[in-house]
This record gives sequence, C-alpha cells and structure tokens, in this order.
Amino acid sequence: MTRPRSQQVSLDATPYYHCICRCVRRAFLCGRDNYSGTDYEHRRQWVVERLAVLVEVFSIDLCAYAVMSNHYHVVLRIDQERAQSWSDAEVARRWLMLFSGPMLVQRWLKGSADKAQSEAALEIIQQWRARLTDLGWFMKCLNEHLARRANEEDSCKGRFWESRYKSQALLDETALLACMAYVDLNPVRAKMAKAPEDSEFTSIQQRAEALKQSAPSDVSESPKPKLLAFVSAENIDAPWKESLCEVRLMDYLELVDQTGRAIRENKRGQIDAGAASILQRLSIDPETWLRHMQPRRNRLLSAMGSAASIANFIVQTGRQRLLDKRAASALHS
Repeated sequence: MTRPRSQQVSLDATPYYHCICRCVRRAFLCGRDNYSGTDYEHRRQWVVERLAVLVEVFSIDLCAYAVMSNHYHVVLRIDQERAQSWSDAEVARRWLMLFSGPMLVQRWLKGSADKAQSEAALEIIQQWRARLTDLGWFMKCLNEHLARRANEEDSCKGRFWESRYKSQALLDETALLACMAYVDLNPVRAKMAKAPEDSEFTSIQQRAEALKQSAPSDVSESPKPKLLAFVSAENIDAPWKESLCEVRLMDYLELVDQTGRAIRENKRGQIDAGAASILQRLSIDPETWLRHMQPRRNRLLSAMGSAASIANFIVQTGRQRLLDKRAASALHS
C-alpha cells in the first residue's frame, strides 16, 4: 500500500532524498524510440533546464542527477534553515518566478496594501516559504512542467508519468555517497555510455567538465543546474551536513570510475587501491558495495543508512517498522 509523504520524508531524520520518476507504460521520456522511430533526445535538455530553474528558486540543493530514456534520478538536499533566513520579500520574489500569485501579494510588494491586506499577504507568503522547502512541491513543479511540454509536443492529453515520484531517505554520509554513485553510473550500466564522464545529461559529466582547464568558448551553452559542492581543502573538516559529504571531488570521481569498471559483466570486480581506501575510511565492505551497485529489479528501498539512523527514521516518520531494514543497512558494518 502506498504510504503518505509524511511517513517518507522527515527533515528531523535527514535532509537528503533520492527521487525517481518514470514515464507511463515506460514510454520514452528521451532518446530514440525504436518502435515508432521518433527521436525524443531533445527532451533531456528540458529536464536539465528545469532543474536549473528550480534549484535557484527552492531552498533545495541538487547533489546528483541522471536523465535516462524513460525515467530520471535526482538526489536532493532540503535546506530548511536557509529558507527561514529569507525575508518575506525574497520568498515572494522566488515564488513569483514560477507562479503569478494573487494581486494581494502584488500590492504588498508595491507597498500599496493597507494593514489588513498586508497581514493577509504575509500569511500567503508564509505558506510559500514552507513550500520552498517541500520535496513534493519541488517534484510537482518539475513533473508538471515536463508533462505539459511533452503532451503539447505530442498533441495529446492524459497521464505522462507512471505514478507519483518515488523517494528514498538517505540517512547518513555512506548512504548518500552510495546513492550518488548509483545514480551517476546509471548510463554506464544501461550501456548508454562507455565511461561516467561520457554520460550525457548527468551530474557526473557536469562535475568532470567543471574540472577541465580549458579556454572559455564563444558558443553559448544551455543552462545547467547548480550542483552542491563536495568539500575542498579549505573546508575538509566541516560537518558533512554543511557540505555534500566528507569526500573530495577527485576521490569521488575516482570511486565512481573504479566502481564502473568493477561492475562490468565481464569482470567480477576487484576495486583498485585508490577506491578501496575511500571504502575503508567509510567502513564499507567492497563486495557489499559492488552488490549494491548492481541493477535493481526490486522496489526502491524506502531509506538507507546505519541501523541507528534507520531506527531514528522509523520514529520520526511514525512507522511501526521498516520491512526492508536489513537491506537498507547492508552497506554499514
């Protein structure tokens, strides 16, 4: 039975969530449909452009993403504290980037509202402030936009997405790192790319390209979403919740690359010393890591983390238990 969002999202337990959304009947979101011969490759850019807009509006950071042929993955961090620091005018400005808003708020912004109107306007703005840290509203603004645009292009009506998005709570740094690597390796496992940095419309390619020291191009590039940064040499000791995680970008890229080599069909997988050192620092068994990176045929785990963090998540979300508790904590020794 489908659980309400109140039992799947708890900011007291974690601000990090992995979301997946798949097209209805697994039709093609992007790529080339071999049955009809229609090429939907251009729709990948729609997803990336919309993500670029939403991360600038919401108080939600983007950690990783991958746009596949009939579904997409995003790993998000909800920053509630940042939203609380915004002024009422800033909240209104951000919300009105997506929606027209009532005339009442427009008058308040212009300073032409009386006392009663101002109080009513501020109540509306407080609702907007809450929505700007709401995972459901973020996904709604992403999926509705894509569905309307695709249906308009196809000259049709009706459901575009298979169901509501699926979400997975990432309860600690190990779960976050494992999920991001899983998302970034999706195109490699699907044989859409030979290497992670060659994976089009993914965060791993965007991060790899950002490292290249090349001269600026005269050709205007399509907008790309801002990604939450890894720790740097300057903030290596910062708590993991203040940055993406306590791993440097170069270490993460190496880990993803070596994991991609290890999970190929013709190799059973020995992780080289560079990647193994990262796993050892995180107390993760290499064989368990590789099993986790294999393609998943079962349903998405509702949460990932240590036994202690899962126990806290169960309490925070009002559950009685977690059916997949053993699998959810498999990466933790």
